[in-house]
Amino acid sequence: MTTLTRRQALSLGAATFITGILAGRTIVEAADSNTLTIAFNVNLPAFDPTTGPSAVNPTIQAIYRSIFDQFIAQGPDLKFQPGLLTKWGWNDDKTKVWMDVREGVTWHDGSKFTPEDVVWSLNRAGDQKGGNPISFIWSTANNYKVEGNRITGDVVRFEPTYFKWMAFLTGYVLPKDYYTKVGAEGFEKKPIGTGPYMVDAYEGNSFLRLKANPNYFGGKPAFETVIYKFVPDTTSRVAEIESGSSDVTLEIPYEDFDRLKKKKGFAGVATPVSDIGMIFISNVDPMLDKNVRLAANMSIDKEAIIKRLLRGYGKPLSTLEAPEYDAYDPSIKIPYDPEQAKKLLAASGYSPEKPVKFTIKTTRGFKPKDYEMIQAIVGMWRKVGIEAEIEVYEIAKHYELRAAHQLGPAAFYNWGNAIGDPTTSTGFAMFSPSPHSAWKTKDVDDMLGPLWGEKDEAKRIAGWKAADKYIAEQGYVIPLLQYAQPIVYKTSVKVTPNVSGALQATLVSKA
Repeated sequence: MTTLTRRQALSLGAATFITGILAGRTIVEAADSNTLTIAFNVNLPAFDPTTGPSAVNPTIQAIYRSIFDQFIAQGPDLKFQPGLLTKWGWNDDKTKVWMDVREGVTWHDGSKFTPEDVVWSLNRAGDQKGGNPISFIWSTANNYKVEGNRITGDVVRFEPTYFKWMAFLTGYVLPKDYYTKVGAEGFEKKPIGTGPYMVDAYEGNSFLRLKANPNYFGGKPAFETVIYKFVPDTTSRVAEIESGSSDVTLEIPYEDFDRLKKKKGFAGVATPVSDIGMIFISNVDPMLDKNVRLAANMSIDKEAIIKRLLRGYGKPLSTLEAPEYDAYDPSIKIPYDPEQAKKLLAASGYSPEKPVKFTIKTTRGFKPKDYEMIQAIVGMWRKVGIEAEIEVYEIAKHYELRAAHQLGPAAFYNWGNAIGDPTTSTGFAMFSPSPHSAWKTKDVDDMLGPLWGEKDEAKRIAGWKAADKYIAEQGYVIPLLQYAQPIVYKTSVKVTPNVSGALQATLVSKA
């Protein structure tokens, strides 16, 4: 794998020069239509898609899905499709799982993909000491056996989302023999998968260059070369696309999106995605006071934020369930009522003259207008008697703090849930044993606990709706809105929007 210094990478010019420079050649060549350059909004901290904080970052899945294949695939409309598994399911009494493995697949190094790779990946994912952030899902089945291309396993605890996770975060198959040989460190230096693209060059915090996998079972992808340029700053991403240095970019301010999509040579799409903008609340002072929590919820004018900051792109929400999710209940409403918020705060001894004080953490540029949105919210809070100090951090720091239960009183986050199940929205965000939760109290756990293994699907969904209503009434989290993801691209390419929000290279084709 070729590597460059950061100084060299930052000196890369327009797209017409980028191919030759990134290839490490002394002669600069013009890029052709076989190269796709994407100005991406986050960095890639690690290549292993199954361990560590980056494994549960929904945005990075776009890159992981370009290199690796998942047990079960998912279309841009969120419908499940055959992946490395062609069929799957439970037996009648749901005491066993079964899955059929795709044949004729090879790893990037040319070695044969086998059912043993699937079993090894599942066992590794279920090992609580292995570093998989959701090992408690994968460990719900074990004792896998291989007969031909069929795998069977025993259900330890029925998990209704077991197969759904196979198309979601950490649901990737890695090469048993290769990984065992080179180890975690060797895999990071030279990762291989079965996916449509192979890693060709990587410079941390700068770029990733991929080459098409000519032997991909799904057919050779549209572009021979794909370059993900890591550009966390929104202004820089706008410059990337407007200058022609990149062919596609995403998550830019909506005013730039509206401007650029009307400009000659550019097009744009802003599809509602399964992402929810929300504010985590932790069970620490002053959030232990219900009046403070409810006042913080009720004093936010979500409609105004969407209209004024997001130019109408978005849908206000009162729960952690978006309309595409299985347990979405439109009857759950948190009203915008600043006068009631003042009364609640007054009951706890607070007022605009004597405000309750806390810190709110936020990203800046990770999502369109994320920082500005928090600024607006802080201004709304100030009017009712809440004085919040804004602290900016990178998204990687958010994962670190959340895993250690150190987010503090309030923290903005973008929650992605591409499989639309309530366990992967409300469940993981609010259940204490989850490494992704911030609010950790017994009353919530007592409601959510029994739902995880509920075999009656109607009863399970009804239970999650009831839990969502209770959480809203208690003000344990602050849902804000469902996002519409802005993507701008040159008219020389065509982008298929992904409801999951993952801008996969395979969803971009030549126009």
